[in-house]
Amino acid sequence: MLRWSGRIVAGYFAVWAVVLLFTSACNRRNSKVTPEQPMTVAQAVTQTSDSCKACHADVYAGWAPTDHALANRLAAGAPGIAEALKSFPEQSDKAEVERCEMILGHLPLWQPLLKREGGRYQPHELAYDPKAGEWFNVFGNEQRRPGEWGHWTGRGMNWNSMCAHCHMTGFRKKYDSAADQYHSTWVEQGVSCIQCHGAMPADHGHGVAQAKASQALESADETFARRTREMHTCAPCHARNEPLTADFRPGENYFDHYRVELPVRQGVFYPDGQQRDEVFNWTSVLTSRMGHAGVTCMDCHDPHTNKTVLPVANNALCMQCHAAPGRVMPAGTRAIPVDPVAHSHHAEGSSGNQCISCHMPTTNYMQRAARHDHGWLKPDPLMTQELGIPNACSKCHSDKPVSWAIERTNQWYGGKMDSLQRRRARAVDAAQKGDAKAMPALLALLKEEQVPAWRATYLGLLADFSTPLPEVMAAAEASLAAPDPLERSAAVRLLSSHDGMLPKLRPLLKDPVRLVRLDAAWALSRELTEGSPERAELDTMLKLTIDQPAGRARWAQDLSNRGHQADAERELAVAEKWDPFSPGLKESHGFVLNAMGRSLEAAALFYRAAQLDPVASEPAFRAGLAYAEAGRIAEAETSLRLALQRNPGLHRAWYNLGLLLAGEERLSDAVDALKRAEALSPTEVDYPFALATVLLRQGDRSGAAAAANRVLAIDPRHAGARQLLQQLR
Repeated sequence: MLRWSGRIVAGYFAVWAVVLLFTSACNRRNSKVTPEQPMTVAQAVTQTSDSCKACHADVYAGWAPTDHALANRLAAGAPGIAEALKSFPEQSDKAEVERCEMILGHLPLWQPLLKREGGRYQPHELAYDPKAGEWFNVFGNEQRRPGEWGHWTGRGMNWNSMCAHCHMTGFRKKYDSAADQYHSTWVEQGVSCIQCHGAMPADHGHGVAQAKASQALESADETFARRTREMHTCAPCHARNEPLTADFRPGENYFDHYRVELPVRQGVFYPDGQQRDEVFNWTSVLTSRMGHAGVTCMDCHDPHTNKTVLPVANNALCMQCHAAPGRVMPAGTRAIPVDPVAHSHHAEGSSGNQCISCHMPTTNYMQRAARHDHGWLKPDPLMTQELGIPNACSKCHSDKPVSWAIERTNQWYGGKMDSLQRRRARAVDAAQKGDAKAMPALLALLKEEQVPAWRATYLGLLADFSTPLPEVMAAAEASLAAPDPLERSAAVRLLSSHDGMLPKLRPLLKDPVRLVRLDAAWALSRELTEGSPERAELDTMLKLTIDQPAGRARWAQDLSNRGHQADAERELAVAEKWDPFSPGLKESHGFVLNAMGRSLEAAALFYRAAQLDPVASEPAFRAGLAYAEAGRIAEAETSLRLALQRNPGLHRAWYNLGLLLAGEERLSDAVDALKRAEALSPTEVDYPFALATVLLRQGDRSGAAAAANRVLAIDPRHAGARQLLQQLR
């Protein structure tokens, strides 16, 4: 019988959102809103930027023309908007665009928000570039079809769900699930004062004076904690993240309210941590050495004017820390002194001499929004050659081959290039491709890694291996007591796939940080009692995103894990209707159907998922297992071979193909497949044991004995291998 790997219902976690900067000093748990800020932002309906202006005129003047202030605005009366709308290209919805109520964004582009039924607002795919004075398509040459999740009329571009919480002040989505409608409310358009400072009491002026006075008397730890809270206030709207609650207040612990995206999934970040998909900036800082040292947003950015605190062109911004002898950072480390000319090997005043050119290269999003990478990584052309990771040298010197850039970096920096950054990239790349040899490399990195976000990333990658090494399980168990909530969270998620480890997760239901509690609750969902705080907290989180197909699918997954398969299938049918072209939804539905014993229907969905994603190997692999379970051997073989065509290193597919071929008495082909599986994952006992049984059926007694002995070398207590050797004797 072919073997299913992992738990029956797989996760379908889509992470949306909005990211910027973050310090990895996230072990400061449960930072609370101060007593001077008792109200939520949404409750402060009388507090707007105008009400703050009287006492803070200078700050207001600096803030008013910024992207924060103009993040969302009424179309009527806004300078230049009416003229731009009249120049909208001739399209079927031209008249609707010309009379739109609101505008999303400011520089470098803005989009008309069009009102749709059910209280929805949708940003049009044509955006306006105010500097160039022209309209362009934010999707570029992509041909997004109506009905797709990501089409401008679809749920992936719904303002209420995807945009408003970071473009408005005091926004509440207010989604009615039964009617599939929004009744959204807000305090003020754009990102105004109380969105970052919180709602203020009437006598808050005295409190502000007290706060400023107390900062002068802070200890180093108190300063560190305050800077962390400030960073956590920026992070919700400057991170690609998933909401855990709808009531974050400025000053609270980010990880009580959000899950940040880490460089685990392929295609989101490059393997070295560089931004790839639209991930904004905060994860990059979180994984950086500078973020770990305590650098925060306000070290570089004025939060009111959005400008840098010092010039960039002459490196003054960077040299505030890196001028000799190097500034002592908040975490206690000393910044490395740098001579820009000697370090860059480029003439003073040239673009190659600017720190940000090499260490903060830009990537364009929405066609015209160039964003600097905030990971401050070193350019590494060798990783471009090996793994396809871009490097800043080649971006500037596009007329030169990568080999030229490799030669220059080796000449200038020598052995410094062979660093932790390079070892990370290789290990992460191998893990994302499913190479079991990545496990020892990730474990070695875990032992020396100091940055918590990377430690959490390694654990997240190790969780994808269905049969991890015993050392992996031991490392994850040790990380349950890590000081950083990201690492504890990742350890919980790794261990949650192994039923024997679930008892060790129960204490984490009382973790002081909500992120960790929710991961433990998800793993233990089937045993949470109705009405318990743990059940209520998990259900509240799951319902936050039920207006999106991924959120609906995750709700269905929890229902399935709790044994409510019919309810789960009903919810997944809704999600698939909302996003008919999603391979992830097809897979989730397939898992539920397989758990219900409807393996043939499950197989068809898995295979459809493989068709929708022409690169992924896992859906085809699962289709092969489900077809085999349904007795459709020809379809099972076709699916497994498709999986191996896409990923020849998928050892589980070779193993299951070998079992299938053995069942069809195609023993020579089965031996070849099982040998491939064992070569790819030599620590997996099932592979040599299956090979031993097939070799014995072929009459190859010495080969069978050798394979059985390899099993015992891995697991000396393996009863099957011992019995087979006894039989041979």
